[in-house]
Amino acid sequence: MILVDRLSGKVCSHSNTYFAERYGTQYTGTICNPYTGEPTDKQIAVREKFADTIEAINNLTEEQREAYKEAFKKQKKYRSLRGYIFAQEYKKLN
Repeated sequence: MILVDRLSGKVCSHSNTYFAERYGTQYTGTICNPYTGEPTDKQIAVREKFADTIEAINNLTEEQREAYKEAFKKQKKYRSLRGYIFAQEYKKLN
């Protein structure tokens, strides 16, 4: 008898333990030493680069999406199309 099929998220709001499932694999993690200070310039730069990447993805044309879909099918590294597109657009910002 299975009591709990799967868990997702935190145990409670002040817990540092989380549960997640990605592509059929369940993960459990603990945030041991969370950073509580102000973000550094490098952290801000990474956050901005991620935001720019998301914006670029949202502005892709249908033709670009189709090209990415075809390229995604030919590779084995990335497990999701979104992850593949993100990686390709992120590389363009270097």
